[in-house]
Amino acid sequence: MVDIAHQAAINPASANDAVPARAPVPLTAIEPGQWRALAQCAIEPNGYYLPAWELAVSATAQGRTGALALRAFDASSTRLIGLMPVTSLWRAWKIPLPALVSAHPYGTLCSPLIDRDCANEAAARLLQQAREAGAHALILRDVALDGAAMTSLKEALGRTDLKPRVLSSYVRASLNATQDGEKLLQEALGTKKLKELRRQRHRLEGHGPVVFEVARGVDEIRPALETFLQLEASGWKGKRGTALVQNEGDATFIRRAVPALAETAQCEVVSLRAGLTPIAAGIVLRHQDRAFFFKLGIDERFAKYSPGVQLAVELTRHLCTDPAIASADSTANADHPMINPIWRGRFAIGDVLIPLRRNDPVVALIHAALLAHGAAYEAARRVVHSIRRANRPAT
Repeated sequence: MVDIAHQAAINPASANDAVPARAPVPLTAIEPGQWRALAQCAIEPNGYYLPAWELAVSATAQGRTGALALRAFDASSTRLIGLMPVTSLWRAWKIPLPALVSAHPYGTLCSPLIDRDCANEAAARLLQQAREAGAHALILRDVALDGAAMTSLKEALGRTDLKPRVLSSYVRASLNATQDGEKLLQEALGTKKLKELRRQRHRLEGHGPVVFEVARGVDEIRPALETFLQLEASGWKGKRGTALVQNEGDATFIRRAVPALAETAQCEVVSLRAGLTPIAAGIVLRHQDRAFFFKLGIDERFAKYSPGVQLAVELTRHLCTDPAIASADSTANADHPMINPIWRGRFAIGDVLIPLRRNDPVVALIHAALLAHGAAYEAARRVVHSIRRANRPAT
């Protein structure tokens, strides 16, 4: 039995819960061809749950290793129709209660993969497998609250008179890439801001021709990735010690995942350089008709030229001229100061508690524990921010 709970810490399950316990399987037990086939017909894109990405995260990424999987198969038990990477509530937050939590794939989106042709059946079977594993609840982190995957799970819950509980939510930026890029930028930024960006770019050309580049193939994406990693580590993330390359496990994950996704045209590294000097770079995942802006690194020596904004503007033009892309998820925090003014689309992301049994007192315990954990986390975060502000040098 997987460590989904320290069962001795709570009341034993009732006789009505006495079903054969089946633990979720390791992600590595999922047949890659079936996983890729499911991803192709998923009802909602999620580049962070593509096999090449999530397997690399689960293998070595700091604090994210050893993910498991809830699986749903069709009636013949041969075709994979649902996949939800998970971990235990204990491993996620050291809470000893019987629940499963969506495995965090580094990117801030954990919407499960559900077959669009049998979405309700797949959702119901994922929930049932969680019950059979002994879980009393599922906690989905960073899911699209109005997305098709969450809708399928709500409908499956409704058939047993259960409802999900939104624990927290926020709104983040997205891009409608079916629009004309120049018109979109004009409407989003306005004439004055675009004129300022052109002025900055003209001044930047004093360091050499400014060129926007997209690396796609495996051979070209590897050096582009190294450029991104160097830029990320050269800035504030490097000073805090949170840059990908500063942790061996994280560096191994990203160097494995990006080339693997490039082999299937599901990842690219975009960059901006002035002459021979790279000044900004970002990683973009692609799944079905959606792009996912993973991370950005800039050379802060060029900060007065707004390199991050300049790259985001070029990326917007790039995505809007790509007929294969209909939308892009910024995967950014709420009110992100760089991307929000440029990508004006919005959608809700949240953490959701899904009860798996009716009138279950254990769910109330889980809910209370999660609220307490969230309050403690927020208090700690405020203390850290206060310390950083106090230590910030005067300008």
